[in-house]
Amino acid sequence: MTASYKQFCPVAMAAEVLCSRWTIVLLRELLAGSTRFNELRRGVPRMSPALLSRRLKELEAAGIVEQIIQEADGKSAYQLTEPGRDLRPVVESMGIWGQRWVDADLSLDNLDPSLLMWDMRRNLDTSPLPDERSVIQFIYSDLSAPQKNWWLIVEPDGVVDLCSVDPGFEVDLYVSTRLRPMTAIWMGLSTVKAEQSIGSLDLGGDTNLSRQMQTWLGLSPFATEPKRVLG
Repeated sequence: MTASYKQFCPVAMAAEVLCSRWTIVLLRELLAGSTRFNELRRGVPRMSPALLSRRLKELEAAGIVEQIIQEADGKSAYQLTEPGRDLRPVVESMGIWGQRWVDADLSLDNLDPSLLMWDMRRNLDTSPLPDERSVIQFIYSDLSAPQKNWWLIVEPDGVVDLCSVDPGFEVDLYVSTRLRPMTAIWMGLSTVKAEQSIGSLDLGGDTNLSRQMQTWLGLSPFATEPKRVLG
């Protein structure tokens, strides 16, 4: 935890709990539904496992998170307590503020394909997709081989899997692009149509999947919040 501010002000006391490095981002992941340690790692890929474990212990000590054993497989998981769930509007307000006021170019300097694909998997809207398995391959032409290819696999029951290794299924839609324009689409700073029109995104395969991509694509929960410009 951060050193004490030694102030009775509730803002200062809350900051002592919440303002250590990675804590708010970790809370974002928990509020988004991640419960397993490995799920949390995928949502904060630049956070070391040791630091993640330490922050979870700190949040447990603060009464914000509790560790449980899931009956289905007997493995441990993390869930927010009532005080933890009460932080949702705090985290959401920070996201809205960041979307409104942080310079878009600064945001797009922090590119991470694994985090982008994980977030797209989590937020993907399966309702426009057919009642059969859909396999969508993303090909990032500007990335090296280990990070270049990603597959989203949408099962008929709505379960969405993410693979960075070829799953061996026939691909229904190929999405060829670069990481920056795809991130801009996810953030709501651009659109599928806009990137297609300037040649930075190419779609090949199923025409229905292609035509509806903007609808089913899992965008940031803050994507609809318009950017505002100072002055």
